Amino acid sequence: MKILNPNHWRLILSPPAAGVENMALDEAILMSVVEGDSPPTLRLYAWEPPCLSIGYAQPIADVDQNLLHNFGWDLVRRPTGGRAILHTDELTYAIIASNTNRHVGGGVLESYHRISRGLVAALTLLGLSVEVQPDLPVTEEQRSNPVCFQVPSAYEITVDGRKLIGNAQVRRRGGVLQHGSLPLGGDITRICQVLRFKDEPTRSQAIQNLRDRAATVEELLGISTTWQQVADALIHGFRETFDLILEPGSPSDSEILQKNSLLSSCYSNPSWTERV
Repeated sequence: MKILNPNHWRLILSPPAAGVENMALDEAILMSVVEGDSPPTLRLYAWEPPCLSIGYAQPIADVDQNLLHNFGWDLVRRPTGGRAILHTDELTYAIIASNTNRHVGGGVLESYHRISRGLVAALTLLGLSVEVQPDLPVTEEQRSNPVCFQVPSAYEITVDGRKLIGNAQVRRRGGVLQHGSLPLGGDITRICQVLRFKDEPTRSQAIQNLRDRAATVEELLGISTTWQQVADALIHGFRETFDLILEPGSPSDSEILQKNSLLSSCYSNPSWTERV
């Protein structure tokens, strides 16, 4: 295994891609990083078409697949945990590194805390006054909620008490993959139209709760921001916070081959999507 400088990271700015492509590529990069064939990686990307992603262990029964199809939205199961997120009008980041890398190493909560510092720096640069909530209590009702942005998480980033980033993490074979979803604009409650609730009043309440508890960058700033503006802020935030050398790059040939293998064996396969 190659010894890599923990401060020398690869930066990948990916064009918009389908949900299955995004998830397969992130896992392929994770496998390559774990083997020491690729450096730690910060990947920033978007989704096309819009896609509902569900967490690794989230029941597929939470999703109304007929309504999802009617909207023309894709569906994918993430390798990371957490609850459902509708990926549209957003920027997604993936941080991928060995669990011995000092910027993400330690326990799960410790790495969440470290990564949150880079996120806070980026959002502050955009003009947002953010807070980090280290240990928010989760009620049983919230725990069973299918919507990520309604469920508190460790070191949650909020503005005026409203959640701004949905984060989830997975650790495999000595590697760490953390996903983060940052909604830039649009109606954050759209996700409630394709999830199952016991009745319509419950759905309506979920919509109202989501409006109260989550927000987009555009809503908080009062102006629209481009994907590139937010990407530049994230790059600056992580680079300055962790003193990183971020070298622009692209997926390697072996990562592309592994991604294609994962597409057929996993992410495009109903046996994965409907596994729970």
